Formats: sequence, structure tokens, C-alpha cells
Amino acid sequence: MLDCCTPWPAEVADRYRAAGYWRGNTLDGLLRDWALQYGPRTALVHGGTRVTYALLNRRVDRMAAGFRLRGLRPGQRVVVQLPNVPEFVITVFALMRAGAVPVFCPMTHRASQVSHLVRVGQAVGYVGPPAHQGFDLTAMAADIAAQGPFLRRVFTFEAPGESSPYGGFSVDAAGCQYYPLGSLDSPPERPLARSADQVAFFLLSGGAGAEPALVPRTHDDYAYQVRAAAELVALSGNDVYLAALPAGSDFTFGCPGIVGTLSVGGTVVLAEDPDATACLSAVERERVTVTSLEPAAARLWLDLLAPVRAAPSSLRLVQIGGGPLDRATAERVGPGLGRLQQVFGTAEGVLTLTRPADPDETVLTTQGRPLSPDDELRVVDADGQDVPDGESGELLARGPRTLRGYYRAPDRNARSFTPDGYFRTGARARRTPDGGLLVTGHPEGHASAL
Repeated sequence: MLDCCTPWPAEVADRYRAAGYWRGNTLDGLLRDWALQYGPRTALVHGGTRVTYALLNRRVDRMAAGFRLRGLRPGQRVVVQLPNVPEFVITVFALMRAGAVPVFCPMTHRASQVSHLVRVGQAVGYVGPPAHQGFDLTAMAADIAAQGPFLRRVFTFEAPGESSPYGGFSVDAAGCQYYPLGSLDSPPERPLARSADQVAFFLLSGGAGAEPALVPRTHDDYAYQVRAAAELVALSGNDVYLAALPAGSDFTFGCPGIVGTLSVGGTVVLAEDPDATACLSAVERERVTVTSLEPAAARLWLDLLAPVRAAPSSLRLVQIGGGPLDRATAERVGPGLGRLQQVFGTAEGVLTLTRPADPDETVLTTQGRPLSPDDELRVVDADGQDVPDGESGELLARGPRTLRGYYRAPDRNARSFTPDGYFRTGARARRTPDGGLLVTGHPEGHASAL
């Protein structure tokens, strides 16, 4: 693992491997296997663009070689700030295949947040469109590079048919190099030898009132998460997943999301426009079977469909997470959209879900049970003592996907983790008599759901 990342204790890691949770596969290596297995099938859809598994893997191979040719080295961090386009998936897997470590950055982040990620992650690269919603992202990256000393390569993504105002390769006065992302097309090299216990990418912690911390997710822990989440909802090659929320969120990327769908040979539809009308059109056009929504988006979808009084015929499962889901909205989801699955999760690897076979009352009123048999959850009072079922307290968690420490954040780690390795989620929760979890809210400054 990278320096300054807190590993799982050796005896705990050995137990997770013995149980079959961690299988020693890197995510980019798994993509190569999926391409061999599902080659001609459609992996990604974006508007009129369709990318097969074979083409996806080939583009990842060639972009990875391009990154290395332009000086990226194993272990170096690269901030990725891209919308829901095929290039997001290609870039993330290409960086991993090149041995670099992507740092997922929301499109809404601006100079202060991005410079924080560059500084904490000591990121040497940045990938993003020249502009987004009228904001000049390349100029922002240039300003950050001028502050030094880390950022030295900016890769600009232009959508097909667009031309960048920044032209081709260039070097600015600060020595930062600029490349069109589309120019990273080089003959593949011999695969790097890497361990699956290394960091695959960084997610960002949530919460108001605090700068985000970098959340290291390893190949082993994330491969297990997407595999288990896909199995839980019986995801198959016949499924079509709509990425309606940002692709760089844990919810969309791997619960089971984009990576889980690719793992079974399904199709991922990338919705660059989150507008409810546009998303529902994509559902009908691509015969989407599974999607993930936040409560507010679910209400918008339901309101648009109300005059029709019929759920989209293809949808079989709608995951809802990212905030409290009120009972009235929950009761509308089944008749209006498809079978509801409530989800609670954090970028740090905490994940609970209702099951498809759960009774309706459980699905309507709880966030389900932990994903893994080896997930350990506690609900504690202000003194750190466990409270009885039915009483509210702070949710603590540890398990085969839950990190043991943020990256380069010793003070925050001291506040966020117990001496025996439990992550203090900051969420208020209570257990139900049947072992379910009801999450009631998040204090400011702590992890936000998904």
C-alpha cells in the first residue's frame, strides 16, 4: 500500500483472504478478464456512442501506455474530474493499469477543493474537460500548478466533435505540461506486476464543515464490494444499469453500480445530463433494469411519471440512498418505478442494504443489513458503550471493505477511528429487533451517506 495508508492488521487481512473475500485480483486485471469473457457485448452507452467490452479494454490498454509515455509512474496520484462519459471509466481503469492512483473529484469542486486534493494527495496529474457549465477548469488547473510543487501534467478531455481552446501539447511558464486526453493512444506495454492489497483509487469523505479526506480503496476490498453487491441483487448480463448520479460516487461506481455491472457482462448507460426527463428517456430507450437515485431525484421521477400511472416496464430495481427516505416516497417507489432497495453507505466502505426478498415493511422503513457476514457494526452512546436494540446512538463499523485510516490525515484518524479499528461514521442509527439498521441522520463534519 502507499505510504501513509493504514493497513488492516495482518491477522485480520489473513482472515478475509481465507474467507474468500479478498481474492488477489486487481480491478484493471479483472477488466481484462471481463473483456475476454464478454468481448462483443456492449459495455458502455452514452447517447449514440456504444463501446464493447473488447473496445473498452483496448482503449484502456492504449491510454495506460500513453500515460506512462508521458511520465506518469506507479504510485503517483492523478485527480480525475470528469462527467458521466465513457472517458471517465476508460481513464480510471487506464490510470490503474498504468500503476497510477486516480483521485475521484466531483464536477462541482472548484479551486479551493481541487487544490486541497492536489496538496494532500501530492497529485502530479489532473484530468478534466476544458470547461464545465461555464467554468474554466483548465485555467483552474493551471493556477493550481503555478502554486507548485506537485501538479505537472494536465490532460484535457474534449467530447467528440469539440475542439479545445488550449490546442495540443504545450508547456506553461510554471513547467506544467498540457495534453489532449485523446492523444494518449500508444501501443500497449507488458502488464505491471502489482499486488491487490495496494490502493486502487481514492474516494472523498463527505460531511459539511470539513475539508474532504482521501479515502483509500484497495483492489481487494473494492473487488469484493462490487462482487457481493452484484450477487445480492442477482445482477446478470441481461441487466442494464443507468448511472444517473455522478459516476465518481461510491454509490454509482460500485454498489454494485458501474463496476458491478461490468463484472457480470451487463451494460452501463452513462447519463451525463442528470435531468429527470432525460434520465427517464434513457430508461425507455435503453430498457434500463437497475438504477441508483437519491431521495430528491426519486421524487422528481415519480412526479413526472404520475400522469402516466405506470412504472417503466423494464425497471426491476431502484436503489435509493444518500439521505433519509420518507415513508410516503418509499411507498410510491414500488408502484411508480420498480422494486425498492434502500441503501446506506459511506465512501469509507460502510454499506448496508435491504434484500430483494425482505418483507415490504423492512424495505420501506430500514436501510437493511450489512453487505458482508464479516461486517461488524456497533451502535454506541456518548461514552462508547453499546446501546440496546431500538435505542439511538452513533454507528461504528469495521470489516473487509471499511478502511482503517484516511490518507495523510493523522489528526483526523485519531478522531475518526477507535483504538480497535472501528470507523466512527458520525451517523445516528438504531437497530431493529430483526437485525436491520435504521439510519436517522449525520452530524455536520462527519461522513455523508454515499
